[in-house]
Amino acid sequence: MSFLAVLFALLLEQARPLTDGNWIHATMRGWVRWVKKSLDAGQPHHGVLVWSAAVVLPTLVAAGVHLLLWSYSVVLTFVWSVAMLYVTLGFRQFSHHFTEVRGALERGDDDAVRQSLADWRRVPVQAIAPGDLLRQIIDHSVLAVHRHVLGVLVCFMVFWVLGLGPAGAVLFRLADYFASSNAARCNRQDAPGEWMPSESVCSLAASAWRVINHVPARASAIAFAIVGNFEEAIANWRTLTPSAKDPNDAIVLVSAAGALNLSLPGDNPPEGATTARAPEPAHLASLVGLVWRSVVLWMLLLALLTLAHSVG
Repeated sequence: MSFLAVLFALLLEQARPLTDGNWIHATMRGWVRWVKKSLDAGQPHHGVLVWSAAVVLPTLVAAGVHLLLWSYSVVLTFVWSVAMLYVTLGFRQFSHHFTEVRGALERGDDDAVRQSLADWRRVPVQAIAPGDLLRQIIDHSVLAVHRHVLGVLVCFMVFWVLGLGPAGAVLFRLADYFASSNAARCNRQDAPGEWMPSESVCSLAASAWRVINHVPARASAIAFAIVGNFEEAIANWRTLTPSAKDPNDAIVLVSAAGALNLSLPGDNPPEGATTARAPEPAHLASLVGLVWRSVVLWMLLLALLTLAHSVG
């Protein structure tokens, strides 16, 4: 059932993608904002309280509904799993940004490329260095694929094996959103008249996301290595410096760079990495192929797990 649930969710997401500002994601964002503003009073223990209410509670609800439906109807359980995967998993949640950037790049319109990338990353255009566009496009695309597709699949599989259904997908996406939405505000020191999260919320959001993303990030890196240039991907991974700002993101990026035979240093390039080829527009097409092969790899693994569970 898990394999079919993921397959149906991906097909449904391709046929009827959720639009920007859809009510489901808007409700999720509204819930997280309400929890932070209502429960964050600045005390050290409030970080745990806010994160538990914003992330753990919906995850428990997803698991509880799954267990309840499982005892009542297999069909309803399947529908619930597809629904949860539909709102948490999928290319179309970010692919329109990638398409806009790629189209502008093919037209040779650097201004449009910078504007599209700035809109995607939600940063001012001035923060996009003109001479580093391709690196930033590939960098951001790789992380988007990990956070919206591959990482969600890994967490879904882990929690499904534990009998908790789609709760893993919910946990991964909510933890990611909670951390990323806080990061923008936590890094801003001057915002007069604007609500700012407390230090405890900022710290816990980042720490919890690093813990939750630890295994999925390495699973995505392994997938890139298997379906790409294995030797280069592993070489980049092994030479990654421990001082990387976010070791999970760094592992995903350097593994994807090696898999594409591409130098993608980001903020913390691996010392002694064997790849030194500069990014080219053709690498975007190669990246698309790498991503689809990685998804097929995880789908095959999920099919094998489903078959083994059925036989057992």
